Amino acid sequence: MWGEADLQVADSRAYPMIGVQTASNRRTYDAPLEAAVRRFQRRHLLQEDGVVGEQTRLALNTSVASRIDQLRVNLERARWISPMQSAEPRVWVDIAGYRMHYVRPNGQHWDARVVVGTPRRETPIIHSTISHLTINPSWTIPPTIMREDVLPQVRADINYLARKNIQVISPMGEPLVAEEIDWQHPGGVMLRQVAGTGNPLGRVVVRFPNDDMIYLHDTARGLFQRDQRALSSGCIRVEGVAELAQMLLQDTGSRYQMSSLLKGEVIAM
Repeated sequence: MWGEADLQVADSRAYPMIGVQTASNRRTYDAPLEAAVRRFQRRHLLQEDGVVGEQTRLALNTSVASRIDQLRVNLERARWISPMQSAEPRVWVDIAGYRMHYVRPNGQHWDARVVVGTPRRETPIIHSTISHLTINPSWTIPPTIMREDVLPQVRADINYLARKNIQVISPMGEPLVAEEIDWQHPGGVMLRQVAGTGNPLGRVVVRFPNDDMIYLHDTARGLFQRDQRALSSGCIRVEGVAELAQMLLQDTGSRYQMSSLLKGEVIAM
């Protein structure tokens, strides 16, 4: 078991330049200091711009005791994950590192960048089994997003629903007339956005049973270039999700091809 002294030694080894960097003028933000800031940002998954903004300043001011607590928490998380890694194949998401990993039945490893939930709407830790794929999905808007994001828009302008191709349905899936709903007190109505270019799930969704309505899916491709990618409402957006889906089909013995499915073509099985 690691003690505090061990963690402090590990921290000093991880940051070998701490305590030895000097500057001829401590009031000058020169090139060596900017390079040190960029290294710090890269190590902490911050935007590597060399600017000491709010997030960088918060990270710099984090105490050694807090870093030790973070290490303890992550060591415990690693202990939880260890039994899951004994069975293959497996898909797992490193939420803090913004990466998804897939170990295939043949032992091949595949990984991709992901976008995960914001601190306000965190991606939960889930252990489940992938059950199926959905091509060109509709999106049933989760309760939190409906309450906090969509309803204020609908109350301000009922035409918001039509512009976003959102259908109003009952809990049984029956269509309802939007103009007949009291949007101040909508009750148990549900909102479903039809498939299309504006659908936030994109064209491919990898689904697995869970109570949080969390999936692996497409879209938001411009966000994958960012260093910090805690930007979603909880779901996990996967760069190259169609490639992942094709591997899952292949590895489970399916003859379907993603290229044909995305074009709406059906093959004889």
